[in-house]
Parts: sequence; structure tokens; C-alpha cells
Amino acid sequence: MFFALDGIDGGGKSTQVELLAEHLRAKGRDVVTCRDPGSTSLGEALRGILLNRRTTISRRAEMLLYMAARAQLVEEIISPALLAGKSVVSDRFLLSNVVYQGHAGGLAPDEIWEIGRRATKGLEPDLTFVLDVSLDEAQKRTNRPLDHMESQGDDYRRKLREGFLQEAARRPDKIVVIDARASVEEVHAAIRAAVEKLTA
Repeated sequence: MFFALDGIDGGGKSTQVELLAEHLRAKGRDVVTCRDPGSTSLGEALRGILLNRRTTISRRAEMLLYMAARAQLVEEIISPALLAGKSVVSDRFLLSNVVYQGHAGGLAPDEIWEIGRRATKGLEPDLTFVLDVSLDEAQKRTNRPLDHMESQGDDYRRKLREGFLQEAARRPDKIVVIDARASVEEVHAAIRAAVEKLTA
């Protein structure tokens, strides 16, 4: 099984990735965790470029660099893990591109979905969890300097949240919205319930 966690920064993705991986391991599954972009030499190099506030990148170039990092992640880590019968839990995946460069960045979301399908050879998560939280709450939780993607203003961040919710409404069979205002334990319980429903 392949799961991704997504949403605006401050929703608790990293924590929930680890909790979901621990839950799946407790169920006897061999689990690989990764982050997108990242987790490969190429992915980490591109991540450094993409999140550097001093680097000027056009939206289309930005989107394609994310795609390159994801293509390598699929080729090097995700596909081999799934072929070996392992479960994969990823911190972000293609939905992020659709929202960040599409809904908030001005590119066509459907075009990004199509380019993404080509970059990943059609591989997509069995479920993507969007950890939804208000912009004010997300800001309070982000206790570090903002990176390039996060520092583009309140209107951009508002469009991000709206984009995640719109895509979830378009693909309810693949994208599950989780209220991330709840406690860490409650959010994990909601994710766990959705996973168990899928795997029952």
C-alpha cells in the first residue's frame, strides 16, 4: 500500500507520517518512509534549489523540477519498495504540485495532474491524507524561518488551503481530509481508521 500525507505547512505531516509508519509496522508490514521532494541524492539537491529563498524560478520550471525529483523518488525508492511487497508512506506527493503551482501558482491543475502521471508512470497513492488547519493555526505551529514556498504571502497561502480542499472534493475516493486542529492522537486515529477501512 502507498499512502501520502499532504496539506499546508503546520498541519503536522511529519509527525503523522511517523505515526502511520509505526502503526503499519505494528500490523506486521514492512514500511518505507520518504519525503517529496527528497529521499534521493537528486531529490535532496533539487529540494535545496526549490526551497532556497534566494533562487528565482518560474512557476513552470518550479513545477518541472518537482516532477524530476518525484520521478527519481518513484524510480529509486517507491516502486522498488512496492514491488517488494512493502508499504510506503510519503511526506507529500503529486497533489502538492497540483496545489502549489496550480491552484495557488496559476498553472492549470489538470495539466499538472497529466504531467505528474507521466513523471510517475501512473503511480499514485492508494490514499492521500490532507491535514487541514487554518492559516492562523498553521502559522503558530511553524516554528522556523519560512522557506521559498511558504514566504509568498497570505493570499498565496489561502489559495493553497482552498486548493487542497477543492482537489479533495474532486477526488473523494483518493483524497481524505483530516481535521488537523485536533490532538496528535486524534488526528492519528482518524488516519488509522481510514487506512483500516481501505485495507479491511
